[in-house]
Amino acid sequence: MEWKGRRGSNNIEDRRRMSSGSVGRVGGVGVLAIVIIGYFLGVDLTPLLNDPGTSRQSSASVELTAEDKTAGEFVSVTLADTEEVWTKVFREQLGTTYRTPTLVLFKQGTQSACGGASEATGPFYCPTDRKIYLDTGFFVTLERRLGAKGDFAAAYVVAHEIGHHVQNELGILSKANDVRQRVSEAESNAISVRIELQADCLSGIWAREAQQTLGTIERGDLEEAVNAARQIGDDTLQANAGQRPMPHTFTHGTSEQRSRWFVTGYQSGQLADCDTFQTNTL
Repeated sequence: MEWKGRRGSNNIEDRRRMSSGSVGRVGGVGVLAIVIIGYFLGVDLTPLLNDPGTSRQSSASVELTAEDKTAGEFVSVTLADTEEVWTKVFREQLGTTYRTPTLVLFKQGTQSACGGASEATGPFYCPTDRKIYLDTGFFVTLERRLGAKGDFAAAYVVAHEIGHHVQNELGILSKANDVRQRVSEAESNAISVRIELQADCLSGIWAREAQQTLGTIERGDLEEAVNAARQIGDDTLQANAGQRPMPHTFTHGTSEQRSRWFVTGYQSGQLADCDTFQTNTL
């Protein structure tokens, strides 16, 4: 991915030098790592997503490494690309204006309108404040622990969370989450899968436009994104943690589903083709 020396976004809120460590309720459907860590430890950590009573905070000054600074610049450029792409897609396909989100960079921990964010929560989108929260240390986890290497794998993570913002702008996220509050856990998980697969599809639309309009995609980039989608499929994560995959517990979709929906968005480029809620075959 060609990103060095290119325009960054003005919608970055960098909190990395002074972070507030916290463990508590985590908002947003795009939370990946708390589930991932639970799989690796063989412990169900998902109750932390909904428990507002387990909050612990501390403050400390944080030094940024050269790697931190580079990662921040990379995220800023990637975010700027999503802004250009989604402004164009909203104008051409919907005849409306795309409202850009803010991306919060943090290190160790911070607070969101949806609750605490920490190294354990991973990247997530909070629809309440319309912000994405990202500790770029997750990119290291993505590469070293999950086997998803390459800068475009990291860009896919950002694009996926932006996909949740797009869902929020379209009114999809709030409706889906409202239904999730009124159904059983298994049904809620099934809706979550549809939300996540749609975000994967939307990230595919971004990749297509980044290639065709911005010309930033290099040889091998798409393979990196597809591989990342495969590596964070629920079945793969559970299997790699030594567990038998249990479909009723899936919240993000299988490796095959995640990679296929990304490719669907990339090949189509049309919002209508990312409607995971109207299909009987995910």
